[in-house]
Amino acid sequence: MTSIKKGKGGLFSSSKDKFLLKLSEDIPKKKLFRYTRGPPISTRNIKDKKLKSNLQLHEKVLKSGAIRAAKWSFLLQEEIGYLEAEDTEKTYKFSQNCILEHVDQQTKAKSFDIKLNQFGPYRLNYLRNGRNLIIGGRKGHVAAWDWQSGKLFCELNLRETVRDVCWLHNETLFAVAQKKFAYIYDSTGTEIHILRKHIEPQRLAFLPYHFLLVSVGSTGFLKYQDVSTGSLVCEHRTSLGKCKVLAQNPYNAVMCLGHHKGLVTMWTPNITTPIVKMLCHKGPVTSLAVDQRGLHLVTSGLDGQMKIWDIRNYKLLYEYFTPTPASCLSLSQTNLLGVSYGPHVQIWKGAFLSKQQSPYMCELFSGSCIENIQFAPFEDVMGVAHQRGVSSMIVPGSGEPNFDAFEVNPYQTKKQRQEGEVKMLLEKIPAELITLDPHSITRLRKSTEEVLLESKKKEFEANNKTLKFKQKSKKRGKNTSMKRYLRKQKNVLDEKKVIKVYVEIII
Repeated sequence: MTSIKKGKGGLFSSSKDKFLLKLSEDIPKKKLFRYTRGPPISTRNIKDKKLKSNLQLHEKVLKSGAIRAAKWSFLLQEEIGYLEAEDTEKTYKFSQNCILEHVDQQTKAKSFDIKLNQFGPYRLNYLRNGRNLIIGGRKGHVAAWDWQSGKLFCELNLRETVRDVCWLHNETLFAVAQKKFAYIYDSTGTEIHILRKHIEPQRLAFLPYHFLLVSVGSTGFLKYQDVSTGSLVCEHRTSLGKCKVLAQNPYNAVMCLGHHKGLVTMWTPNITTPIVKMLCHKGPVTSLAVDQRGLHLVTSGLDGQMKIWDIRNYKLLYEYFTPTPASCLSLSQTNLLGVSYGPHVQIWKGAFLSKQQSPYMCELFSGSCIENIQFAPFEDVMGVAHQRGVSSMIVPGSGEPNFDAFEVNPYQTKKQRQEGEVKMLLEKIPAELITLDPHSITRLRKSTEEVLLESKKKEFEANNKTLKFKQKSKKRGKNTSMKRYLRKQKNVLDEKKVIKVYVEIII
């Protein structure tokens, strides 16, 4: 990492500050807002001079990074395109049939409707690169394929209940939440592992940077399984009963759970209790969704409400009423919000900026209740899983037009996939580093010994209610390898020690 200096030639000298200010004036505010994490922190009422200067320096670093990223954004040639209607028309009145009549053949090929009436309702999951799709029917039908080229990887009939499906780090492995346990299969449909500690799993999620498979089930336990080593990292007892709602925060890898009491809890592997507990609804929570930057949380409940929260200060921004309770929520890479209730699907645009009066798009899947929806990464497509099979919707503007090939490559070859898998294993982040604020790892802890001792005492008493906390007095240098060797040699007699004793007696 490069060091940041305040003096001459540093990052924030007076001449460079003026240059950044001039550069920021030339960049449009909408483009600059895309690379920031919200408005800057106000330091007017802070009396501590040291804290004030540190916060100002931190804001300068964030602002300069956003300006430089916006400056080089001209290299990203592709732009997002949305539906545009005339003055007398509304975009939500455009049906899928109307859209397919006016698009090219390549876009038409991305629209499909697979009718599977015998094994529904279905759930689906897209791979991170957006090319591969896996579906799982409640009655045991599982299929995985490259939905753009139509190449089928495998198709299984497990003959038992399937509650959820999830891709792992690439298209070679996927996990299935079955009746009793969670299973891992390869791309040919061969059973690789049985995760017997994941009892009656309801929902699955995968953390790609940590190689952790997360499940929550009927027993109310949240479990983390390391896929690279095969060991169970931890299991947390939620004590809130059966849970069917699970979502991850892509920004900090914190898991969010929705419970029957209207609570939303946030969990990390290194803490046995929820780090955040929010009362979001008056009834059970039905679905959750978190945006890519980790700024907003969208919840829906059986009370017929959909709420948008700011996770940074845990405040309610906007709330909407749905005709029937929403069954699933999904957010695209461009922050389009997908909501499904009954046989209806609605897409909302700009839901985080202001309270919207009308949706962006609407579609009706008559005769089938929708179970699951998800936007395809890097494509203007949304997958819809319902009782009668799986369908897709063309949603202009939902996919990120420019991808980073070093991060996720939709057009990778077999050799690139193998090299990427090795690189991901070498750069795997330990589960202990998952925190609510990922930037806190790079900062030094400056708490006093009394504060640290008090926090250790509270943590010990929370995990061990029957035992008492005892402070260990550590003395430096008493337990080194040389000290241990000399202590063992006190009772050992050799020739040198015997001669020394005789000499002392004679003297």
